[in-house]
Amino acid sequence: MAVEPSDSVDPERDLAGRPRFTARGVWRGAVEITPVAAFVIPFGIAFGVAASAKPIPPELAVLMSGAVFAGAAQFAVLDLWRAPLPLAMLALTVLAVNARHILFGAALAPWLLQVPIARRLAALLFLSDANFAQATAARARGETDAGILLGSGLAMWITWIVGTTIGVYGSAFLGDLSRFGFDAVMLTYFTAIVLGQWEGSIDLLPWITAAAVALLCAHMLPPGWHIIFGALAGAIAGAWRHGR
Repeated sequence: MAVEPSDSVDPERDLAGRPRFTARGVWRGAVEITPVAAFVIPFGIAFGVAASAKPIPPELAVLMSGAVFAGAAQFAVLDLWRAPLPLAMLALTVLAVNARHILFGAALAPWLLQVPIARRLAALLFLSDANFAQATAARARGETDAGILLGSGLAMWITWIVGTTIGVYGSAFLGDLSRFGFDAVMLTYFTAIVLGQWEGSIDLLPWITAAAVALLCAHMLPPGWHIIFGALAGAIAGAWRHGR
């Protein structure tokens, strides 16, 4: 006897529990990260104010935030911005600061390699530290909808552009932004995410190894590389610890 499909079945849901990518997940990702995304606006404002102090047209600064969408790399580029532009140095700096995305991609591969390539690339296009942390935490809870990654990334991207726009066009009225203490917000957020993934003493060695190597390399290498070496050292220590 043929079985008729039930109207109650979600056609986008993978009943085998494999990764999926739905509009519902995109919306949920955007909503869930909204409290964090709101605090991205002051960082975007800070970049806009810093860019306005350089010979960078306001529209170009906003375009940079929309096209590059990498706060740390954009701040690093400002230190090198002079005439004539050292294009090779700019490219190497952006590569160094953003090379951690290689590690992000490897961590997300089990999720994203099983969804259509167009949706996969869209999610990766808006990848950032904050929505990577959110997606990783969701996956650790057993979430199968990779649309969360795209939705949260879009929310972060929009608020970053909004912040930059406010900064470049309102820099004359904003003054010193450090007095508001926004620099502690993202540190607190990532600390909470990391502590939420603590699984006991088995995590102690890789955590200490990653922190020690990152701190050491921060004083020896160009900006951004300490994150990569710290993450690699922690991963190696974790693989050794779990393999014992």
